[in-house]
Amino acid sequence: MNNPPADIHPGASELPALQLSDVRLTLKSMAGPVDILTGIDLTVAAGQTVALTGPSGSGKSSLLMVAAGLEKPTAGRVVVAGTDITRMGEDAAARFRLGRVGIVFQSFHLIPTMTALENVAVPLELMGVADAFDRAERELREVGLILRTDHYPGQLSGGEQQRVALARALAPGPQILFADEPTGNLDSGTGAGIADLIFSLNGERGATLFLVTHEDSLARRCGRVLRMADGRIVADSLSAAAGA
Repeated sequence: MNNPPADIHPGASELPALQLSDVRLTLKSMAGPVDILTGIDLTVAAGQTVALTGPSGSGKSSLLMVAAGLEKPTAGRVVVAGTDITRMGEDAAARFRLGRVGIVFQSFHLIPTMTALENVAVPLELMGVADAFDRAERELREVGLILRTDHYPGQLSGGEQQRVALARALAPGPQILFADEPTGNLDSGTGAGIADLIFSLNGERGATLFLVTHEDSLARRCGRVLRMADGRIVADSLSAAAGA
């Protein structure tokens, strides 16, 4: 099993944020079964910042989807913050993620008929938070969009949409933030700004960060770098950021 190096946020819980045990994922195709993940063993300590790298088709996004409870593995166990989510149904997994897991996607995944404020408030309302809109407004202020609260996604630039998505992911105070190529749809300057926000805001809150990226410069900002190939983790090392 890949044990976590000691790049852990001060005061982090002793309970691992994420544990995967012999996780496998096989999908059907016209040509027959395709092995996407082929026996993943991984432990991520609470408070770590982890980059998952590797070539296209190596299984990076699939591993993130399984770890976040958005895709069921064919075999193996996925434990998030001490809870085995492997056998949870879709509704139970969604309820479990609320307030514990935040996810930022490459393609933003905002609700087009809702304003920026409403998009950020959605998970808070689902959690029954009384001041959901006040908290959503504070999060939009944190990402520099206080003047865009009433704008719809179609009225926002790509960078602004990703800022809304980040505010929505962080608003419930998750224990672990998953980010799947969060700068992949953005130009280099805008992407750098989003990366700065992710690391600064996540660092302030002490959440675990699990980041899928093909950018070496982004990966080096994480304390731990994993590399995938052919559905397996083939390298696991500390980066220079681990000692920063």
